[in-house]
Amino acid sequence: MASPDRTLHPPPRGDHHELPVHEVVLLLETDHERGLGLDEAALRLELEGPNALPPVDRRGPLVRFLVQFHHPLIYVLLAAAVATLLLGEVVDAGVILAVVLINAGIGFVQETRAEQALNALMAMVRTQATVVRDGVRRRITSEDLVPGDLVVLETGDRVPADLRFVTAHELQIDESALTGESVPVEKVPMALPAETALADRANMAYSGGLVTRGRGHGIVVATGADTEIGRIHRLVGEAEVLQTPLTRKIGRFSRVLTVIILGLAALAFALGTVRGEPVDEMLTAAVALAVGAIPEGLPAVVTITLAIGVARMARRRAIIRRLPAVETLGSTTVICTDKTGTLTANAMTVTTIVAGGRSHPVTGTGYASEGQVLDDDDPADLARHPALRECLVAGALCNDTHLTETAGRREVAGDPTEAALLVAAEKAGLDPDQLRRRLPRLDAVPFDSERRYMATLHRDESGRVVVYIKGAVERLLDMATHELDRHGTVTAIDTDAGHARADELAGRALRVLAFGRAEMPASTTALTEGLIDGRVTLLGLLAMFDPPRPEALTAVSACRDAGIEVKMITGDHAGTARAIAERFALGHGGVPTVVTGTDLAACPDEDLPELVAGTAVFARVSPEQKLRLVRSLQAAGHVADLTGDGVNDAPALRRADIGVAMGEGGTEVAKEAADMVLTDDDFASIEAAVEEGRGVFDNLRKFITFILPTSIGQGLVILAAIALATTLPILPVQVLWVNMTTAVALGLVLAFEPPEADVMRRPPVPSSRPLLTRSLAGRIALVSALMLFGAFGLFEWALGQDEPVAVARTVAVNVFVVVQVAYLLNCRSLERPMWRVGLFSNRWVPAGLTAMLGLQLLFTYAPWMNDLFHSAPIHPAWWLGITGLGVVVFTVVEVEKWLRHPRHARRAAPTRPRRPPTPVDPGRRHDRRTRAR
Repeated sequence: MASPDRTLHPPPRGDHHELPVHEVVLLLETDHERGLGLDEAALRLELEGPNALPPVDRRGPLVRFLVQFHHPLIYVLLAAAVATLLLGEVVDAGVILAVVLINAGIGFVQETRAEQALNALMAMVRTQATVVRDGVRRRITSEDLVPGDLVVLETGDRVPADLRFVTAHELQIDESALTGESVPVEKVPMALPAETALADRANMAYSGGLVTRGRGHGIVVATGADTEIGRIHRLVGEAEVLQTPLTRKIGRFSRVLTVIILGLAALAFALGTVRGEPVDEMLTAAVALAVGAIPEGLPAVVTITLAIGVARMARRRAIIRRLPAVETLGSTTVICTDKTGTLTANAMTVTTIVAGGRSHPVTGTGYASEGQVLDDDDPADLARHPALRECLVAGALCNDTHLTETAGRREVAGDPTEAALLVAAEKAGLDPDQLRRRLPRLDAVPFDSERRYMATLHRDESGRVVVYIKGAVERLLDMATHELDRHGTVTAIDTDAGHARADELAGRALRVLAFGRAEMPASTTALTEGLIDGRVTLLGLLAMFDPPRPEALTAVSACRDAGIEVKMITGDHAGTARAIAERFALGHGGVPTVVTGTDLAACPDEDLPELVAGTAVFARVSPEQKLRLVRSLQAAGHVADLTGDGVNDAPALRRADIGVAMGEGGTEVAKEAADMVLTDDDFASIEAAVEEGRGVFDNLRKFITFILPTSIGQGLVILAAIALATTLPILPVQVLWVNMTTAVALGLVLAFEPPEADVMRRPPVPSSRPLLTRSLAGRIALVSALMLFGAFGLFEWALGQDEPVAVARTVAVNVFVVVQVAYLLNCRSLERPMWRVGLFSNRWVPAGLTAMLGLQLLFTYAPWMNDLFHSAPIHPAWWLGITGLGVVVFTVVEVEKWLRHPRHARRAAPTRPRRPPTPVDPGRRHDRRTRAR
């Protein structure tokens, strides 16, 4: 036993694949047959710690909550609340504080949810493991594993730590969640070159992988934080969550608005005190100006608008986990999409069967049995195509995989390639279970990398004994002496034709397997390689691949039409990635440029932006390289979205402007790290989400354009009163009434505006473009000025008519409200005239107008409201002047829109025709409607 003060000195993490087995055994001071001793394992557990992911240091709940108040506009609101409270206006202060607290609570909840990504990673590695200690197999929890342990892996096991294989027997491991590899990887114990990429290290297994076939023994070389999953865990914890374009724009807008508000309040206070006005009255006026100029309803309405977008997206099968992600989708300029399980079905599918000299297409995708084997355009009749039937029977019987039904979904117990063979047989009308009963297996020769084929021995009810064989095309063509023609007659084999057909299929990036049959004497009960030689008849070829999702093809095209660039980032092989990219027409002119992870590693940072800009496909990339690509796109000014479903996608999902995970096939790690989860794993749902996101962004701009004239107009009215040394036309409590009621009853209806007809024919909104363009800022200034002159003018006129101050102020308040009612109709479209939009296209508009007018009548005529808000009833004649101002403002804004955007006034906006449902394979659920561009 080693001494307690001794520590292991293994090679640096990641270098074990280049060492022979005996060197790994020596470095880890273990035994490749008996494993560690019990005492030594206990000592190492004490020294190394448990095989678990460590917690990441993060801000506590209190700090996370307090950070929500770190915002310039919030500072002004808090200062105004304190000042208002000191002046005895408890109601005013309470309203302001309530808005601030609600906004902080929402932000706190959002940030807390993001922490769950780390918990999902930790849960993923908690499993059971079989180890050999002191020569005895033992079942322990994975947390008790230590470097040097000898682990036994068998079909169905989850890899509990990073292992270097000592032995491997027909061992295949599904590493798609970690590397993006679309098919299970065959494992061998031999040493590999040092530069071998992680996804190609066939002598290693990494924590989180799933054994799909075979068995093997491996020595633990890394546990806990030192594993590949531990490295990803650190990347997720360290990845910065960027501000969304919306939060950046609102932050910039808020800072500018804060400076303006403080400047106006200071100017008003200084102007009054210099003229000898009482300090407390000037402080009240300054607070009134600040409160009036700040759009208190902005945080609440922004949150509600985003929440409405969330609800709309949920109906279109996109679940939003962070509210600002709704708007970010609308600003997306590039989508970095994974291949396996995102663009493709992540289910090997037979597409072509070549048998008897004829090619038979196969319809359907994935593991569902819906689909057909065709002969020309009709379902193939197996009675008329015996070679086709025998080829399918060989695929179903020379097979160790089973398909199971769980919660309405088919799951694979075994190898995905063999599962595709079973599904192909079902599509032709064969029942694999019935075939197994009719032709029970007597013996088998398992597949291995040297033999390159698998063979099974069967006996039917009549006593006939036959061997079915599947394997590499080159191997079976070498073994075969005959082939089956279309009539089922055994003829001499044409090897050249077989190679040519196989090469043609492989050139389409299809995986091709060959199938054969060998007749045996009736007395045969055991199978050896020698018995097969010289007896093999070639039955045919089956070509398969992981197919593109049909709806994803349409969605990628739609994103391209909307000005969104699509790039593929995958851990799969370059050739496979290129073939899929060609089907999606990625790249310039539909010709994809492919860059591998090795190329990325060799590319210096200063050359990376140019490389990324001209590349459509990145293959064999690592998690760090995905992060590097996302950062490069963001540095170039892109709003980068990333889709994925694997553990390896989690760091980049968290770093991206918006991460999109697959709800059905995605890992829990990816879902927790993402901002949005697609419940149907349908890439096409991203198109719908982008449309909704663009609509949300439009509605937010409409709301800000709508709400600011009231705030600015009220501030200007108060400033003008101070400058002219006259009575304030509007009090702070009345300011709060106007701001909150118009924001909720009127402004909120804009959140329900449907996306405009051309929203998906516009280019993405540049992230550098401010929320308010010059034209919108000019419109806001115009309406603010009209409010200033209208409210101040009618206020002074009322005083000149010997009306009480309370009546004059009530008139001024009603001017602001009625002008906002008229202006709301203008703001339903920022460019098109109101009559093109239609009054009833948003059913909430009449309801909001009715509610606002009802509230204002209460404000004006209800005695208890008069007492609370210092208002007073006004004569009906005043409503004529107030309404006239509203009509004037409405007309002026419509004329301004016509002058700036005459094309929208000359013709109606084109309607967006509905795209017919995307053609899908029979039986595949697809009830989503897509829209044509």
